[in-house]
Amino acid sequence: MAGTSPAMTGASTSMTSLETVPDKPRGSGFRRGLRLGLPVAPGIMAFGLVVGAAAARQGLSFFQSMMMNFLVCSGIAQLVALEIWPHVLTWSAIVTITLLTAVVGARLFLMSVAMRPWFDQVPAWQAYTGLFFLTDATWLIAMRYRSDGGRDIAVYFGAASAIMTGWLAATGIGYFIGGFIVDPARYGFDLVMPAFFAAMLVPLWAGARRAWGWIVGGIVAVAVERLVPGWWFIVAGSITGAIAGGFFDGQDE
Repeated sequence: MAGTSPAMTGASTSMTSLETVPDKPRGSGFRRGLRLGLPVAPGIMAFGLVVGAAAARQGLSFFQSMMMNFLVCSGIAQLVALEIWPHVLTWSAIVTITLLTAVVGARLFLMSVAMRPWFDQVPAWQAYTGLFFLTDATWLIAMRYRSDGGRDIAVYFGAASAIMTGWLAATGIGYFIGGFIVDPARYGFDLVMPAFFAAMLVPLWAGARRAWGWIVGGIVAVAVERLVPGWWFIVAGSITGAIAGGFFDGQDE
């Protein structure tokens, strides 16, 4: 068999490197990200109304509420913290809030790890700016785009911009209508969080075997919620679901 020429080897190497290096951010990619983020924005905004209303009921000023919604950028953790926020802060309350928000936000650590192969190819200021706006929705949009062969990181920034704009607008509106919503359950706002997470499970579906982690975590969370007062069901469900998910994922097909 004839040997491969140096020219052919060099061409093959160049093509391989082009396939592994992502495209530079482009305006078209940003616009595509905006289009991908817009369909998700209404669900995020519905959730933002709840968080803004909760901030108003807890006595936060409008400035404090908006700064929290921009700097924290973790709606579920914010809602949990606001729901259990005491009138008088004690060390035990601070430890409880810290632990619960850390457990709720732990998923973002794994999400950022999954983004490493993509973000590692861009300057640090772009990577860390992008990770600051990492949410469930932006992560799903980015990973689906990547799985379809996309490489333009501007898509992620476009989706994050659309979602963040909708989030801040909704939390601002929610803050002003929060005083009129004495009983959120009366308007169905108490169903926003479970409905949001149920919708998020659809694109994460990876087969019946991997669903066992969700099932175990859900059963444990419901049982603990019935038996133990407070918000410890979040911790129990998260930990057991993660352990069960890791166990079943390690089994042979």
